[in-house]
Amino acid sequence: MRFEFATANRIIFGSGTLSQVGYLASKLGERALVLSGLTGKHNRELQNLLADHNIVSEIYFVSKEPSIKTVQLALKIARDNSSDMIIGFGGGSAMDAGKAVAALMTNEGDIYDYLEVIGNGKPISQPPLPYIAIPTTAGTGAEVTRNAVISSSDPKVKVSLRSPLMLPRISLIDPELTYSLPREVTASTGMDALTQVLEPYVSKMSNPMTDAFCMEGLRLASRSLERAYLDGSDRIARQEMSLVSLFGGLALANAKLGAVHGFASPLGGMFDAPHGAICARLLPVVMAVNVRALKSRGKELIALDRYDAVGGYLTGDADATADDGVIWVQTLSEKLNIPPLADYGVRIEDIPNIIDEAERASSMRGNPIELTRAELSEILERAL
Repeated sequence: MRFEFATANRIIFGSGTLSQVGYLASKLGERALVLSGLTGKHNRELQNLLADHNIVSEIYFVSKEPSIKTVQLALKIARDNSSDMIIGFGGGSAMDAGKAVAALMTNEGDIYDYLEVIGNGKPISQPPLPYIAIPTTAGTGAEVTRNAVISSSDPKVKVSLRSPLMLPRISLIDPELTYSLPREVTASTGMDALTQVLEPYVSKMSNPMTDAFCMEGLRLASRSLERAYLDGSDRIARQEMSLVSLFGGLALANAKLGAVHGFASPLGGMFDAPHGAICARLLPVVMAVNVRALKSRGKELIALDRYDAVGGYLTGDADATADDGVIWVQTLSEKLNIPPLADYGVRIEDIPNIIDEAERASSMRGNPIELTRAELSEILERAL
């Protein structure tokens, strides 16, 4: 048994912990560029907390999943302002944009020098500027991952900057920041978090450390996701879903994901669909097709046992099976009103091109069994 585990230099979790950001940031620099997906009171609160410790800050808004242009513009502002630290404050988009800017501030050249797939894929060789990640959703786990997902318009695809050096210096997780999330965002980000504690657990690349995070994350999500959706002010549910998101980030950064994320990358690049919403729609279908394939081909029995365990964690029944887990997730998706992929413009004639891209995705290689092209097509058809 061999595995590696790496994460943020420091993780601080708890309600009200945002109040510590000024003191923590004062140990890292004096001029901060904040990449934020938010407007209103939370930004003002953050800037006031920084100002209390004599830190000059400027907000750059990341309104949707970051594009190459978004990163380039933010990078120019950071350089013009002589920023000596970067803060990502928002969902995965803002935190990924912040990771990218922090890395490019200290590594010479253009973003294309370092991008995978459409760029030169050079390694990040110099430590990024000090970076603080502060999530305001409970979904992506980007506060503890080592990559930044960036969208390209030509070609229309999502690609990554990736390096262990990009792990945040500080991850500050305050569940109170998620209290005001709308229901639909709670649903999609929560299902993303659930996916990210489920896929690494059944992945070919799972390991004992990621298993521990996944098992607890599955238990927490099973009792808290629907509660957070129904009552956004449920403090315990919000806290537990912030933990699920954190555990998912820790797991996916150190073990492979699977077919849900294998599809999510090309779908997110080709269509204007939020990552969490894509994962939410695909998860129960991918589970069902994976379980059927594992049973019919009589291989990868360890993965089938793990799907049985997932059924137990989600239902709370030690005798539950993989099929029970599939039914539980499908029922939850219906309760959360997860929209079909067709709502984002995905058509049946798009399926061959989506599969072509998905088969090349790194996440697909972590799926517990290699799915046939017919099975991949079935997943997308059922998710439309």
